[in-house]
Parts: sequence; structure tokens; C-alpha cells
Amino acid sequence: MMHVRRSPEEIAANRQRYEEHQKRGLEFAPKALPAPSPLPAPAIDAAAIIHQETIPGGWYWSTALKRGEALRIDQGEGGSTVALVAWNSADTSERLNLVDTVKVQWTTALGKGRVIFSDMGRVMFSLIEDSSGAHDCLMGGSTAASNAAKYPGVKTRNTRDNFVLVAGKLGLTRRDIPGILNLFAPVRVDDDGGFHWRGKLSNSGDYAELRAEMDMIVGLSNCPHPLDPDPVYAPKPVIVTRFRAPAPAADDLSHTATAEALRGFENNASMLA
Repeated sequence: MMHVRRSPEEIAANRQRYEEHQKRGLEFAPKALPAPSPLPAPAIDAAAIIHQETIPGGWYWSTALKRGEALRIDQGEGGSTVALVAWNSADTSERLNLVDTVKVQWTTALGKGRVIFSDMGRVMFSLIEDSSGAHDCLMGGSTAASNAAKYPGVKTRNTRDNFVLVAGKLGLTRRDIPGILNLFAPVRVDDDGGFHWRGKLSNSGDYAELRAEMDMIVGLSNCPHPLDPDPVYAPKPVIVTRFRAPAPAADDLSHTATAEALRGFENNASMLA
């Protein structure tokens, strides 16, 4: 690929256009998203529960998820990072896209009221509850190499290999694995572009609820984040509950918070037409 050198004037003009577009997008958004969901997590109506799974530390799980259902991911016993990937069950070439999720919502901060996009410009998930707000959509998950460097001499499982197994069971390959969303991973970026773990942003027993906006296959991996400073490999089990979510109201924040989310749901509607 040929690199095109741009003049300082062209770079400045492009930056100005970007900042003007960003300003218009941010002006559409609410001035403030809601506060984090309260702790402890309230009980889910037993009649709404479809399935509940405990993912042991280091292991993985996958599930079908129908539109209108939701997953509650609950740390339960304390600090565990849960990595998530997803595919459209009708066409697995459509998958989670965190680059677009960040780009069109003008933020890497995912929390209650935000949505998660596919690479087709459609909404896959709405974050309907979230006690944490400390999620990482930039770094990706652990690998055999990162674990070997971090836990020398210790046999461990890692997120990349877990998702290779998930993909294989679905008839997919490692090339089909999308970018990974790390839930309960308090990663922040400094002014120089460095990634840092801010453990004070996390609470023991944090939980998140993601409502499905299309029929999907979802993969989850319960392995420590590469930046988790704990020198001991000891991920705690997490509890995942699949349940029927209440239907969104007309003023549902996930549907209305940004112009981009609105367009994403319009794209979802065209898929159902």
C-alpha cells in the first residue's frame, strides 16, 4: 500500500472537519448518561430466566441469544474480566465491530445507555444496565504469549485460544473472530497514548446487562486481562444469566442517545423488513 504524504495545511483542514463533525454528534447526545446501575444487582424475575451458567476461571462458554433477550454477566465473587465476541446467527460474516462502536459514538467509554455495533452498521447490543462503566474495547484479550510472559512457568488458559475453540465449534476459523470487548477491565489511555489499568474504577460484584438487538451467537471467555496487575493467575468464576428483557420503551436511552444509534436501529429495522 502506497503511503501518501499530506501537507500540514491538509492535515489541519482534515482535523477541523473532524472536530466540526464530532461537535455536531456530541450536541445531539444527552448532556449526561445515567449513573452506574446500583449494587448489589437486583434479582431477575424467575419467570424471565431462560438459562444460567457459571463460567469457571480460565474457561469459556457460548450461547445463542435471540433478539429481545439479554445476558446479565455478574462477577459474583469479585474481580474477573470477561471477554465477549458475537456474530449474527443468520450470517456469521456480520460480527461485533468495536472500531465502529467507538467511532460513531465519539467515546471509548461504554456504559449504560450505549450500544455496540456490528460491522454492517447495525446495533447488536444495548447496554441496559451496568454498575461498572470500566470496560476495555481497545486492547483485546490475553494470548498464550502474553500469559507466558506474565505468569512464567505456570500452565494457564487464555482468551485468544478460548475463542479459537468457540469459533471451531461453530464451524468458523480464527480469522472469523472479531475484536474483543473486555467487560470489567478498567483500562484508560493517557495523553501519550499509553494504556493503564485503573483498578479503583472497579467494584467487587460488578455486573452488566446486554440486550440483544438481533439474533446472535455470543462467546464469552473468563481470563485475566493482559494489564491486570495481579501476578497470580486466579480468575474467579462468573455467573451469566440469559433472560427475557423487558421491551424497550419509546424513550429507551439506547435507542435515542445519539444520532448514530438511531441510524443503527433504522438499519436493524431494514434487516427485519
